[in-house]
Amino acid sequence: MAILSLLTTVFVVLLLSRFQLGNSQLVFNDQNVVEAIGKELLIPGWGVNTTDFCSWAGISCSSNNSMVERLDLSGFRLQGNVTLISELKALKWLDLSHNNFQGSIPLSFGNLSMLQYLDLSFNKFENSIPSELGKLRNLKALNISNNWLTGLVPNELKGLENLQDFQISTNSLNGSIPFWVGNLTNLKVLAAYENEFSGDIPFNLGVNSELSLLNLHSNQLQGTIPESICAKGNLKFLVLTQNKLNGTIPESIGNCKGLSSIRIGNNKLIGGVPKAIGNISSLTYFEADSNSLSGEIVSEFAKCSNLTLLNLASNEFYGTIPPEFGELNNLQELIVSGNNLYGEIPTSVLKCKNLNKLDLSNNKFNGTIPADICNTSRLQYLLLGENLIRGEIPHEIGNCVKLLELQMGNNELIGSIPSEIGHMKNLQISLNLSHNHLHGQLPQDLGKLDKLVSLDVSDNQLSGNIPAALKGMQSLIEVNFSSNRFTGPIPTFAPFQKSPNSSFLGNKGLCGDPLSGGCGDLNGYNHSIYGHKVSYRIVLAVIGSGLAVFVSVTVVVLLFMMRENQEKAAAKEAGITIEETSSKPVILAGNVFVDNLKQAIDFDAVVKAVMKDSNKISVGTFSTVYRADMPSGMILSVKKLKSMDRTIIHHQSKMIRELEKLSKLVHDNLARPIGFGIYEDAVLLLHQYYANGTLAQYLHNSSQEPEYKPDWPTRLAIAVGVAEGLAFLHHVAIIHLDISSGNVLLDSNFRPLVSEVEISRLLDPSRGTASISAVAGSFGYIPPEYAYTMQVTAPGNVYSYGVVLLEILTTRLPVDDDFGEGIDLVKWVHGAPTRGETPEQILDARLSTISFSWRKEMLAALKVALLCTDVTPAKRPKMKKVVEMLQEITES
Repeated sequence: MAILSLLTTVFVVLLLSRFQLGNSQLVFNDQNVVEAIGKELLIPGWGVNTTDFCSWAGISCSSNNSMVERLDLSGFRLQGNVTLISELKALKWLDLSHNNFQGSIPLSFGNLSMLQYLDLSFNKFENSIPSELGKLRNLKALNISNNWLTGLVPNELKGLENLQDFQISTNSLNGSIPFWVGNLTNLKVLAAYENEFSGDIPFNLGVNSELSLLNLHSNQLQGTIPESICAKGNLKFLVLTQNKLNGTIPESIGNCKGLSSIRIGNNKLIGGVPKAIGNISSLTYFEADSNSLSGEIVSEFAKCSNLTLLNLASNEFYGTIPPEFGELNNLQELIVSGNNLYGEIPTSVLKCKNLNKLDLSNNKFNGTIPADICNTSRLQYLLLGENLIRGEIPHEIGNCVKLLELQMGNNELIGSIPSEIGHMKNLQISLNLSHNHLHGQLPQDLGKLDKLVSLDVSDNQLSGNIPAALKGMQSLIEVNFSSNRFTGPIPTFAPFQKSPNSSFLGNKGLCGDPLSGGCGDLNGYNHSIYGHKVSYRIVLAVIGSGLAVFVSVTVVVLLFMMRENQEKAAAKEAGITIEETSSKPVILAGNVFVDNLKQAIDFDAVVKAVMKDSNKISVGTFSTVYRADMPSGMILSVKKLKSMDRTIIHHQSKMIRELEKLSKLVHDNLARPIGFGIYEDAVLLLHQYYANGTLAQYLHNSSQEPEYKPDWPTRLAIAVGVAEGLAFLHHVAIIHLDISSGNVLLDSNFRPLVSEVEISRLLDPSRGTASISAVAGSFGYIPPEYAYTMQVTAPGNVYSYGVVLLEILTTRLPVDDDFGEGIDLVKWVHGAPTRGETPEQILDARLSTISFSWRKEMLAALKVALLCTDVTPAKRPKMKKVVEMLQEITES
């Protein structure tokens, strides 16, 4: 019995030893694989200070630490062979997104039978989707978007019956969207936008699953919008813009009562909007612009109490704006331009307290402008051009103090221009009163519009002199006074003299530059002599008055200084300082993201800096930038958001979250915020200060200095850096709102940093696919399609970058009178062949004539710029392809 017991004990010991040996072998196998992966991909931090691989960054193991179940290497900017990962047989979660992996997706990934989550997005994987992925029967989420994949979606993927999230967007996939996608019973998210898919959308999509997001924009899809997409009523986001869809909007759309966003613009849809739209109480965005929709605009939209944006532009709607729209308290943008609407300007809509943009242009509205047009204090865009609006411009128009753009051209307006327009100090983008029947003189108060960029009063019956007070319009770039009855000399003012003469033609009594001929011979010899006598008297009178004023002012200043010194002395005796007694702006929230800079940054000093115009560095579309010297000796660049962006003050938590995310967004060519301050009436964003300024200053100012030395390699490196920064932004789904040479900063080594990135996150709710309440871009950089889509897109970013690249190559401004009337840099370059000019004649000769190799590289870069600025968005390369082409130039 004792022998039997001894044998049993030995057997158990041997069994346990064998089990432990096997278990240790498992640990060794996975650790061996992980170590090999770390060496192949050069993963930072792996193997440092510990051999416990389960504690390394991005790794999670099973409960007994025997096998790797989760591998998250997203955002490490890794490259190399990832095939080894398929040896981690217990993997349930694999995230390789936001790296630089190339080549084909490994076929061996299909052997990861336990995998539930696979994310390979934002890499450079190419060739076709491997059919082997169809063996991943446990897969719930597959994201291979933003790569270079081509070919068809393999039918083998229909075996992924547990798939809930299927994302294949932003590739070059073609063929049709497979019918079997509609049979995936667990599918909730289908994102296949920005590909080359054609054919119909599967008619069973949504029948068998609780589909919540369908995004297929920017393909070549045809056929109708399937009735099935709202079969289960769970759809929340529907984006089908920029396809070739026809037919009508399905009546079943009303079954999706949880729909938040419907975007079906730029298709070939017909018919009206179904009244069932009123059932969707959660609807926030409805965009159906650029179709062939017709009928009256249904009043049922008024039942969508959360509606923020309604865009029905460029269709065939007729009738009036439903008065019920006045009930839409959350409405911010109403865009109905380019239809056949008529009647009065809808006063009910003007009562919407959050209304930011009203675009009624290019219709047949025939009423008058209501006196209470600016009852809503938030209106920033009022576009009434190309209608039949009659009557006078009401003096109450001056109450529109937040307007950024006012378009009233091509109407039937009469009377004079009210001087109250000068009260609209924020008017910036355009004031267009052209092609009306206005008469009288231009009001002097127009000169107070110091932010205005474009002024057009052409084709009216305006008379008198062009007031010298208009010199106060310091931001003016475009003017048009033509076809009126103006007389006298054109005031000497750079924006006037730089304008083409066509801006002043059609005024018989007008003289001076830029019109040919001076003004000296208009009045005759005798009158000229008399005029001189009068001039002397005037001069003497002015001198006498000036002396009197000077003495008076001097006395007042001396008295003020004496009083100030007395107050300071009294304050000193009382033990307080003047600064302590003065009121300071109240900070609502503020933070510095970099710990070792918190002690160096003084928010009071930041506020004082932005209150001085002498600290102003630059003025952009969305912000003004100031230099701020800290008491610690540190220098900051402080960005003050303009008034149009103050609505974000009311969403502090969201804004702070976005800024914190951006502060952690690491890329060598991005300028990241290092802190922020939110005050009652301002938002200040803190950045590092770069002494070399902007790319615009380097190209157009520094290159004119006597000590300038041509340096093409530096310019090419800048071009590559900017492209890499933008490509990275697109990889992380950020579309830039204002790409220009003025928004590229240069550090001490002339490394470029793309700035204004945070504006894109703070202002664009859809992160690149929605209309926004701001002109996205600077003059000369805005892509041509933006004029009719009002959408910020990745191809639009590529166009803007192409303009920057042309600047680098030509050292020419994006907009220059030397190009000719209506011609910008892009048109000038593209038009070179028709003018009989060679590419060499376009390039900056100071660079291209230095050496043959420089000229060769510049010509290669010019080809890239021409591709980027193609008039057709679909023909432009993606930013990652631009980077690749430019890198080939540097490597060659």
